Amino acid sequence: MDDKKFNLLDEPWICVMKENGEVKELSLMDVLLHAHQYRRLAGELPTQDVAVLRLLLAVLQTVVYRYDTDGNEDELVETEDAYERWKEIWNDGKLPDKPIQEYLTKWKARFYLYDSNRPFYQVPKAAIGTECKAAKLNGEISESSNKLRLFSNRAGKEKEFLSNSEAARWLLYLNGYDDTSAKPKEKGLPSPGTGWLGKLGLIYADGNNLFETLMLNLVLVNISDKECWDSPKPVWEAETVKGAERTEIAVPSNQAELLTVQSRRILLKKEEQGVSGYYVLGGDFFPKEAAYMEQMTVWKRYEPKGNAAPYYQPRRHLPEKQMWRDFSNLVISDQENRTPGVLEWVAWLKDKKMIDKKKIICFKTASVQYGDKDFFVKDVLGDYLEFHTDLLTANGKKLVRIIREEIEKCEKAANIVKHLIEDLKKAAGDCSGEKTQYGKEEYFYQIDIPFRSWLKELDPIGESDSDYYENVRSEWRIQAYRIAEKLGMNYVEQAGDKAFVGREIQEKKDGVERKVYYSSSSAFNIFKWSLKKCFEL
Repeated sequence: MDDKKFNLLDEPWICVMKENGEVKELSLMDVLLHAHQYRRLAGELPTQDVAVLRLLLAVLQTVVYRYDTDGNEDELVETEDAYERWKEIWNDGKLPDKPIQEYLTKWKARFYLYDSNRPFYQVPKAAIGTECKAAKLNGEISESSNKLRLFSNRAGKEKEFLSNSEAARWLLYLNGYDDTSAKPKEKGLPSPGTGWLGKLGLIYADGNNLFETLMLNLVLVNISDKECWDSPKPVWEAETVKGAERTEIAVPSNQAELLTVQSRRILLKKEEQGVSGYYVLGGDFFPKEAAYMEQMTVWKRYEPKGNAAPYYQPRRHLPEKQMWRDFSNLVISDQENRTPGVLEWVAWLKDKKMIDKKKIICFKTASVQYGDKDFFVKDVLGDYLEFHTDLLTANGKKLVRIIREEIEKCEKAANIVKHLIEDLKKAAGDCSGEKTQYGKEEYFYQIDIPFRSWLKELDPIGESDSDYYENVRSEWRIQAYRIAEKLGMNYVEQAGDKAFVGREIQEKKDGVERKVYYSSSSAFNIFKWSLKKCFEL
């Protein structure tokens, strides 16, 4: 009896968006062959789209490394050959049909979602693992028996069962972002932590259509040493399926293996009504320190004790921090910072004029916010940033310095707003000394869209005249000052009559007791003076 069902190459399961906004499901084969006809992936969550994107990239890494655009076997070894192959596909405006069809057809048997011996992205031996319901598999709900959602967008059978296509999408998501709640079956095993994607401050390039998105994130070369990666080894090509739980491995040396690393051993529970849940064990993991094979993350520098050399490891995104506030860490590579690989790749493409016609590019982030000890999922985060790609090249160095300086000034201005609120509280009689972040975060909220618009308009090659740089700097500072001033005036008005009258407060500063008079008018005057000094107005 043939128990192989729902082949991902033939069955529709990947959600894509057409240019008119319509969303439809396509098979994996159709997505790749017609990527140029669709705007983007359009699954239930941005993090799910990232998991699907990495699967598609793993296929492309393998195909492009092994075949030329005509479908002839031609393994990439030399860097220049890799660049030329990428350029040929990019200029064609669509992914090459023949090599994709030939490769996927060859491995079709490994893409069955249900198979008693080798189900896709699953491990039959995981049946001994922690049993979870469909509501935990569904990332929109992420609900366990111990932690229920009070307000869920699904109920009844929609909550209890998933369709085959839904289960396939969430399977990828779970492998990448699973929390740490699953218990080991063997004692004494190390914790693998979250899925690999959950450990990252994930970032990727978003093109004008799905084809461009795939190509811009198809990092064929290690930019650091200008060498090709090792031969691709995606998980579906492995001779055997790993069954051992919580297995520490070396960092993969090729992109396809990294993109398909099995952070979890999972087995879907298939019933007549649909997928009712899954079984899970911890899977493969590796140290995140110096895991430089990963091209889709931001990094954080660490200084070890003793004589050990500094290193970088992936840094998760902060939910309260907009992406543009991290601009310097994204584009500046020096002794204190490491640029994400995908940005270095795009910078190289731009420098070589491979994407000369594409001035503006959008980079997106997608991440999961976990609860205490990564034991459960709290929220899903996403952000974006658009700017001229020349900011990634030598042409953009001067403007990058200006942008960094202005972000630093915005940080100072936000603190000035925060201090105003603290002074107004004292003027109104609140002497608790409790610090607040409210005014600071409100200021960042107010300048968020204006800053993104200003950044998008900056053109490193649009003007050679030095006056251009001073003009754009001055333009932004006036805008940022006015937003802060207006916000401060609102806070003063809200402070009321008590703050207007003010009061004298005994304070200790530099070891000396003194009386200080606080009022809303004096607080606002200090606030304005500090702002003008900050923005040099």
